[in-house]
Amino acid sequence: MKQLFLTIITVLTITQVSGQDYDFGKISKAELEEKYHPLDSSASAAVLYRNEEISFFYSNNQGFMQQRKVHERIKIYNKDGFDWATKKIYLYKGSSDEDISSLKGFSYNLVNGKIEKDKLSSDGKFKEDYNDYLKVNSFTMPNVKEGTIIEYRYTINSPRIGIDDVIFQYSIPINKLDVKISTPEYYAYNKQLNPRARFYPKLNSSTKNINVPFEYRLDILDVNETNIPGLREEAYAGNINNYRSKMSVELTAILDANKVLKKSFSANWEEVSKTIYDSEDFGGQLAKSSFYKDDLEALMVGVEDDFEKARIVESLVKSKVKWNGNYGKYAQKGIRAAYKDGEGNDADINLLVVSMLRSQGVNANPVLISTRNNGIPLFPTREGFNYVICNVQSGDNNLLIDATEEYSTNNVLPYRVLNWQGRLIEEGGISRWIDIMPNAKSVESTMLNIKIDNDFNVTGKVAKNLTSYMAYSYRDKYAQVTTESHIKSLEKDKGNLGISDIDFENKNEITEPVKISYEYDLSDAVDEVGDKLYFSPLLFMAMKENPFKLEERQYPIDFVIPYEDKYLVNIMLPEGYVVESLPTSEAIAFKDENVKFVYVAKENGRYLQLKVQLDINNPMILPDDYKDFKAFYGKIVEKQGEQVVLAKAQP
Repeated sequence: MKQLFLTIITVLTITQVSGQDYDFGKISKAELEEKYHPLDSSASAAVLYRNEEISFFYSNNQGFMQQRKVHERIKIYNKDGFDWATKKIYLYKGSSDEDISSLKGFSYNLVNGKIEKDKLSSDGKFKEDYNDYLKVNSFTMPNVKEGTIIEYRYTINSPRIGIDDVIFQYSIPINKLDVKISTPEYYAYNKQLNPRARFYPKLNSSTKNINVPFEYRLDILDVNETNIPGLREEAYAGNINNYRSKMSVELTAILDANKVLKKSFSANWEEVSKTIYDSEDFGGQLAKSSFYKDDLEALMVGVEDDFEKARIVESLVKSKVKWNGNYGKYAQKGIRAAYKDGEGNDADINLLVVSMLRSQGVNANPVLISTRNNGIPLFPTREGFNYVICNVQSGDNNLLIDATEEYSTNNVLPYRVLNWQGRLIEEGGISRWIDIMPNAKSVESTMLNIKIDNDFNVTGKVAKNLTSYMAYSYRDKYAQVTTESHIKSLEKDKGNLGISDIDFENKNEITEPVKISYEYDLSDAVDEVGDKLYFSPLLFMAMKENPFKLEERQYPIDFVIPYEDKYLVNIMLPEGYVVESLPTSEAIAFKDENVKFVYVAKENGRYLQLKVQLDINNPMILPDDYKDFKAFYGKIVEKQGEQVVLAKAQP
């Protein structure tokens, strides 16, 4: 019966969508009266209609120009959806900038049974430079309330023949989507849907002959879809954009007027790599060395080991050039200017590392990366990469370096870089894939001492030791904050926890483990019921709830790195009390020990000892295993919450 009801609702919704008027400004009372989305009641907003047309027109002065027309209508159900009333449009800057025109928008509200509309005015429009390559035009719709419908349209004119990714899925539902891409036959594009997405639109292809200003053929691709589900964030999903329904459109060839191949791009990975390497802003940077020669050679006296040379170069570059926050596979300023000015993008910095190491006879090569927020290249593509790091090879061993971050170190890269694999390019443009994901486990070890006083308050000491990525993350979060802010952050959401005498060892020694220790006091951790005491031995360090709450999951669980989280707890029994019961010791494993949990509790004289260890050996859990893993993780949370029971000793 429930399934029948859902089917009826779906049919009614589809019928409503098919009969809707999507002409600009044709807003209905029924749309404004809608209190929640009929297929997703949890949605804070929904795209009622999106129309996107990408085409090319011929200009006598500039040749073919790209035009992108967008018309979008969005329903806002509640305050969580207010962010959808602000739109940011990124435009490329260059010798001939992209520009936006014909921007028009309205907000619609139902007031006393009548539709009232407010026009987007100049006060709600903003312009700013994002970086050297991009500018941002943004606008915020007026008078937005719960129940408002906003609608806008605009046109982007561009001299670029490259086409940005076409997005078919948002984080909110899309009721009706119409997309049309029309390209002249002189440009050949490879169109690829994201194979990791769960929603695949139907693609309809056709052609059309054009006679103005001359005769040529248009290749047309249409997408017409209804009821596209929202792409929801899920705990430990990594970059959700990797699973978004979208289409990458890569220019692969340009034909001349006689339809003969004029230029070819990206036919295979070797061509992609060579094209990038041959650029003056990539491979052309690597032979430049005179400007740093004296600084570097003074540090290299007597140094023979390649990895020691790499450590010295990484330290020198970090001290001389700061990352400006910009991504790119090509140098933004050039390594000479970056070294002189003291800042640059990732390519300026890491191509400088490669150049310095090569000048010292080290086998160093750049590695092209697609960062986690950029997704994974779907086919041989220049545009799929947006970052570069350095690889050093000495014998059979490899070392990965990204000198953009102060606290990253050898083979410990910023998390944004950890996206499966990178494309290493050797001199001459020869390339190959290399794994950039860490294999060795990062470890966080915690020793927790507990003493229960006569008032049943708890005091003690915590000592932590963190290695590799755990150490990097801790330094990145706390190394530059005040002691007061450090303590407040650790105390946050921990109940009545007070921390004092904190010590942070190896704060700046990035190749050494981080060591943290502090004294603590905690009230309300022990419950007195009659003549018995109840408390959880992990205190404020126990997981309070299972982060995996969904019944089903569409995307993998991605812990990013393999790691080990272990605790050694020593509890001094209060005077006059004995142990009545302890949590039982237990060891459980998930799927061939991809994840393993061990809990051991024992009594040792006046002390209780607890050993708890969680090993994430394989950080990727597939959706098919989600229900089993959710149950497994629930057992871990439940186990950590089990209590010790103490009873008054008999006289």
